[in-house]
Amino acid sequence: MRRLLSIAIIALAAILSGGCGIYSFSGTSIQSDVKTIALNYFEYKALKVNPTLSNDLTEAMKDKFRKMTRLEQVDEDGDMELEGAITGYDVRTAAITADEVAAKNRLTVTVHIKFTNNKYPEDNVEKDFSAYAEYDSTNTLDAVESTLCEQIVEQLAEDIFNACVAQW
Repeated sequence: MRRLLSIAIIALAAILSGGCGIYSFSGTSIQSDVKTIALNYFEYKALKVNPTLSNDLTEAMKDKFRKMTRLEQVDEDGDMELEGAITGYDVRTAAITADEVAAKNRLTVTVHIKFTNNKYPEDNVEKDFSAYAEYDSTNTLDAVESTLCEQIVEQLAEDIFNACVAQW
């Protein structure tokens, strides 16, 4: 009898939590009448060139939305739209030794995004995001760039996704 009551309570809680239609177990808060998203290609506008970064970030965002939401991805006129541009790609010294020589360098990528919710404009977001990764100065940027960019793209995709649909 207790087991049956427990199952009934769990089932009722699941039905009630699904009834409002805007929360999911993935942490997103997308209203139930929002069905599509248009994910535009992230333009590259930084001075220092990385030829694959725009494509990598665009694909990471598409993958994140595909895995974490129920939204259908469309080419244009989505219920939601995400566009952006890579505006910064900089290497700076992150740590200096006692001999005043760089011990670590930091690669920072900055992205400006514009997220538009065409059905709920109060959820629109336009802002800059930055992510970085550090590397030992005994390495050249060319030697570690692809690994660093993978980490940075992953962090940017997470941060942008959370700002757009998890509203964190």
